[in-house]
Amino acid sequence: MTKLQVPCFFLKWIGYNMAMNAMNITFPLGRSDVVSLLQHYKISPTRQRVEIAEFLFQCPQHLSAEKILDGVTNAGNRVSRATVYNTMGLFSAKGVVREVLIDRERVFYDSNPDVHQHLYNVDTGELTDVYDAEVDMVAEPKLPDGLRIIGTDIVYKVTSR
Repeated sequence: MTKLQVPCFFLKWIGYNMAMNAMNITFPLGRSDVVSLLQHYKISPTRQRVEIAEFLFQCPQHLSAEKILDGVTNAGNRVSRATVYNTMGLFSAKGVVREVLIDRERVFYDSNPDVHQHLYNVDTGELTDVYDAEVDMVAEPKLPDGLRIIGTDIVYKVTSR
């Protein structure tokens, strides 16, 4: 295992995950579980939101909005690209999923509620979960007035040797 130093605000992210774990998510989620999950986060369970969430919560996974669109439409559902992007924005803002930003052009949505970090392979474009990293906490950085930390993600970017 590798030791890392991570700011204390990482604990706030762990709190987010504990809230998700409190929902006792067991994959795959059925339609009634998806509706309950959305209602828990005060999201109106429209047909399209439920269909998107059903696809997302089949298993713990990392999907781009395009992959979500493909999966939902391949399952026989009608949903627009704009609806997928808007819904994923809503889901991440409300805490239903984590948005994992790799760079400007690569965003993944993570349905895994467990506390974990990520490994991104720049050669293959694959994002995987990392659970066994030892983390040492360091002090939260001093921020300019008017700013607050809203979250942090740890993503290890790797490539073949």
